[in-house]
Amino acid sequence: MAVSGGGQQAGTGTERPGTEQPVGIDELLERVRAGYTRVEAREAYEAAGAGEALLVDIRYAALRERDGLIPGALVVERNELEWRLDPQGSHRVPEATGHDLRIVVICNEGYASSLAAASLHGLGLHRATDLVGGFQAWKAAGLPVTP
Repeated sequence: MAVSGGGQQAGTGTERPGTEQPVGIDELLERVRAGYTRVEAREAYEAAGAGEALLVDIRYAALRERDGLIPGALVVERNELEWRLDPQGSHRVPEATGHDLRIVVICNEGYASSLAAASLHGLGLHRATDLVGGFQAWKAAGLPVTP
């Protein structure tokens, strides 16, 4: 994802076409999150239960083993996410039915999932979002978790 930085080289005040100022992760998160509406745990639970959203757990195996799984969530490792959810991709999962699919990406605490949702937007999955607070917020809300 390209992030505009104004085109000035840091500290010089000179313009260099084609270059961008570096941004920190906090600013990057703020920018990508401005591009969509994030969801709270209860909203994600209700949308999935109504068949209106696909929950996608991108946490790595050790966290899933330690904390459990969200029943019905599709588990896709973060490094495979785009290949598995691209509706036009040859490696897509059966659930990747089209670009209008509402996807709620879930990581452990809601940071990596924001970057993942932005990446899915780049593939044309314009309804992709992520869970505020991630799996830990889901668990804290008392929503279903299986060991």
